Amino acid sequence: MPTGVAIRDVREQLFDAAEKVLLRAGPSALTSRSVTAEAGCAKGVLHRHFADFDDFLAAFVLDRSGRMNARTAALRESAGTGTVADNLTGALTALFESVAVAVVALVSFRDELRSRLRQTWPAGVPVLTEAATMIADYLAAEQAVGRLAVDADVETLAAMLIGTGHLLYADRRGARPPTDAVRRMVGNVLASAGPAPRD
Repeated sequence: MPTGVAIRDVREQLFDAAEKVLLRAGPSALTSRSVTAEAGCAKGVLHRHFADFDDFLAAFVLDRSGRMNARTAALRESAGTGTVADNLTGALTALFESVAVAVVALVSFRDELRSRLRQTWPAGVPVLTEAATMIADYLAAEQAVGRLAVDADVETLAAMLIGTGHLLYADRRGARPPTDAVRRMVGNVLASAGPAPRD
């Protein structure tokens, strides 16, 4: 792209480019050059908006984590409708077929990125931490309408669902698990908490 040509929503354009590179080729392929090439802009554009590449990556990870808000609202609104297992299966499938798994690999891959994130994100991995909160909020809503046992520990269940879901999807280059496998995992985790919820 020629110098002097304005780029609209440059941060979002760079974040979208980073997501494409990350999903296509993994964290080792994510460089300032690969991101700006994917975005169709000069390398200097990224450095005009961010202190360095790890500053860019930290902003990218937090941006993708912030997108969980809309998913959280939609999942909470589904409480009391459909089945608990189907609602969770849909939410987990959408989560893990997004950039979430790749973000975990990215954060694990780059020490400096982890250090930057710790300045604003004290524990856990962004995106997955937000997802665990989303699932726990949904399970609490199902408890409130009587479809989940009152004594179920929703935070532990949420962590189990996220952790087990991540294991199902962790092989980025492998085939995605079938929906039935995700639903079976959800049913097993919910059953481990005590009586099966009544749909």
